[in-house]
Amino acid sequence: MPDVFVNYRTGDEESAATMIARELSRRFGAERIFFASNSIELGHRFPVELVRAVEECEALLAVIGPRWAEVQGADGRPALEAEQDWTRREIQSALDRGVLVIPVLVGKATRIDRAVLPNDLRELADCQYRRFDHRNAESDLTALGDALARLLPDLGAVDRDVLAARDRAEAKSRKKSGQDAGHTRMRTRDVEQRVRGGIGNLNGDLSGTFVNEPQGPVNTGRGHQYNAPHFEGDNTGLQFTAGDNSGTVHQRFERERRHADDGR
Repeated sequence: MPDVFVNYRTGDEESAATMIARELSRRFGAERIFFASNSIELGHRFPVELVRAVEECEALLAVIGPRWAEVQGADGRPALEAEQDWTRREIQSALDRGVLVIPVLVGKATRIDRAVLPNDLRELADCQYRRFDHRNAESDLTALGDALARLLPDLGAVDRDVLAARDRAEAKSRKKSGQDAGHTRMRTRDVEQRVRGGIGNLNGDLSGTFVNEPQGPVNTGRGHQYNAPHFEGDNTGLQFTAGDNSGTVHQRFERERRHADDGR
């Protein structure tokens, strides 16, 4: 069942109607957009198909160009005046059903004058319209599609542009999460490789680090740490330091003081 019926008049902006139908079909699916030249199968009776589609649609787009009310029929009179004019009949049927009717004014077309409309179509002049200009085709088609997606929830639920944008956003989010996880694993491996065979297992960050299973002396406070026997002194004596994190031995060696009379 089509959601949107694209109504147009032969001899007045068929190209615009074709562009609109093609873009809406791409965005929402061809089965949801009725466009007579594309939607009626070969051999099917077009009067029956036209009536059925108008009766089932949720919205009708009346594509109106500058010559819409002036195109003449076979009798030389404006086609709009003929009761059997299909463009007129389709719009009239949609208005009678109370479905959404949206005039799409193409190019320099002006708002419809009620005076030129048959009595059964004068309500069309009161319907809020949208504009379509070939020079702004892309943005105008996007705006029209956005409006239909908002007004017709079932149509909006199958909006391929929205679904594609959502998929791209989710893929980007998954990629970023994967990159973050990869960086974390790399940092973890780097730490493990750096500490293996070193002083022990490091845990923590720059705000605080603790060491599990130390493999050698660890200085946990201020001051110097010596990992091998160390001699330190001056002309008054010598200090020897040795040990590990289990304990430390300090020895101090001093010169023997001379008696006072040795200085003589």
